[in-house]
Amino acid sequence: MKMFRMTTAAALLLITLAVAGPLAAAEYTIDLSHSTIGFQVRHLAISKTTGSFGDYTGSFSYVAGQPANWACQTTIQAASINTNNEKRDEHLRSEDFLDVAKFPTLTFTSTGVAMANESEGVLMGDLTIHGITKPVELELELLGEVTDPWGNERAGFSATVKINRKDFGLTYNSVMETGGLVVGEEVKITLEIEGIKNKE
Repeated sequence: MKMFRMTTAAALLLITLAVAGPLAAAEYTIDLSHSTIGFQVRHLAISKTTGSFGDYTGSFSYVAGQPANWACQTTIQAASINTNNEKRDEHLRSEDFLDVAKFPTLTFTSTGVAMANESEGVLMGDLTIHGITKPVELELELLGEVTDPWGNERAGFSATVKINRKDFGLTYNSVMETGGLVVGEEVKITLEIEGIKNKE
């Protein structure tokens, strides 16, 4: 009878675990003071110009070890583009490039995650620039989790992707006498994101 009671208890535990299923992902808000959304593009075919966006909001859902439950979304204000050159930035905001008056935001919404190991994988999603939405795959690196000195739970990750700006309708360019493009067509986007877990 004792053995029967132990077996029954074990069975009930297994049933409880099966019904409970995976843990619900926690919601994190991006900490803008410790995050960066940057980009890099060739200039005159011999150097790389870098820039970033200073105004954006976003959040992600995350629970360790359960990538099927991860998700993220970000909205970027196009006019916040900054390459440390105001004349160039104004040109990038114009109709030749981002046309911020007509397309004020860039967005990214994830559609799935495929991890190769505990810390590296691929983040899939829909990227919208200049009113055009395309699927993209970002190389994802999980950097870890920590509780800060003030009791906030934090998680961080890096992600990179290369896109062709012409795919998003950003076709403006000029050609040098040597035949090279003044502005490269390939753009490398880099995300360095730190999030704070929302408190219940």
